[in-house]
Amino acid sequence: MRRMRQSFDEQLALLNERLAEMGAFVGQMLGDSVQALQQQDVELANQVIARDDVADEMDLSIEQMCMRLLALQQPMSKDLRIIGTALKVIADLERIGDYSVDIARTARVLADQTLFKELVDIPKMARIVQRMVDKAMEAFRTFDFDTIQQVVDDDEAVDQMWYALLNELIQAMQQRSEIVYQAVYLLLVARYLERTADHAVNVAERVAYVITGELQTLAPSHGAT
Repeated sequence: MRRMRQSFDEQLALLNERLAEMGAFVGQMLGDSVQALQQQDVELANQVIARDDVADEMDLSIEQMCMRLLALQQPMSKDLRIIGTALKVIADLERIGDYSVDIARTARVLADQTLFKELVDIPKMARIVQRMVDKAMEAFRTFDFDTIQQVVDDDEAVDQMWYALLNELIQAMQQRSEIVYQAVYLLLVARYLERTADHAVNVAERVAYVITGELQTLAPSHGAT
């Protein structure tokens, strides 16, 4: 029995490792997609789009690993929560990869145009979102509540940036009809980043569920910005 438990723990550790790899992979996709947009780099945008197949393969591989653990082992209550959470987490990570591809495609569309404004807020927003993804995966590895809370607090900042960009770009489109085409695409990018942040929060909340056994919506800490 002890040997079986040791084998199971080793497989759980491997599952955690594979999840960390996928998290780092899609996080890099996100960072590179925004860099491609900012630098109008078509080659980098194409690389991000091509990596989506790799992210999908990681998703399937981890799903199969989870199913084998459920079918061939005898997981206890917390083990079941970890495996079930892993299945949810890969869905969120796969979606983050999809949003990265959407941003990369926008980078290709706008690559040959002179942008009507310097991209400052979107890259700043992206850095926070990328940090959220990294922190969410760190929380899955460490089961640390402080790390979970950092993800939730950062989401508050991302939401504020999203609404600020939304208002700014709408006003710009109302004042200058010639920039509507670009502004709509930039608005979509900001929305993709805001949704990516929501997926990072989903991961953090699932980690909290593993720890407590209760699935709940987490609130920002007092005074978080």
